[in-house]
Amino acid sequence: MTLILGRKKGMTQLFAEDGTATGCTVVEAGPCTVMQLRTQEKNGYSAVQLGFEDVRDKVASKPRRGQAAQVGTAPKRFLREDRLAGDSDLEVGAAITVEAFDCGQLVDVIGTSRGRGFSGTIRRHGFARGPKTHGSRNYRKPGSIGCSAYPSRVFKGKRSSGHFGAKRITTKNLEILRIDTGRNLLFIKGAVPGPRNGFVQVQTAKTGVQKV
Repeated sequence: MTLILGRKKGMTQLFAEDGTATGCTVVEAGPCTVMQLRTQEKNGYSAVQLGFEDVRDKVASKPRRGQAAQVGTAPKRFLREDRLAGDSDLEVGAAITVEAFDCGQLVDVIGTSRGRGFSGTIRRHGFARGPKTHGSRNYRKPGSIGCSAYPSRVFKGKRSSGHFGAKRITTKNLEILRIDTGRNLLFIKGAVPGPRNGFVQVQTAKTGVQKV
């Protein structure tokens, strides 16, 4: 599996030769630094740890500064591990760039959805509103949430108002339409979770099923 870290820059369109427009998301991915290697012999599993986006020593914690000093690079804002089937031939301090991907390749993109705060049932779950005429006062209320006689309680998992968004979302099997190696950009077909400049992970698709 190939993993790279980056930030979502926004959306745009790419035009084919026949004039067909395809919406895509622009992700500024990498370069990422190999910060640590996990081995089956030492750690019980094989993985590579990547770091992305330099930060000042003042901002980084003492363990982060110590790890970066061993690698010979600046402390990183984001650290993520990529599990491997076997021990990797990469070396600590190596750089991972967008050149690790190919045009037409399918990827899974992981990000954090936009936080929308405390929201009602209509916005959060798509409930229908009540009537606005004939004396009704039930415009946006959720309605009944249970009976008083039995079960005399609210069942767990009842859809209701609450915090909406700000969750880890994985969008699967998105196609890479274009790669700009000079600016470290990936043009990925479709939408990607998160706001502009939101942190995302782009990795090789696990299922690899082409969307029609």
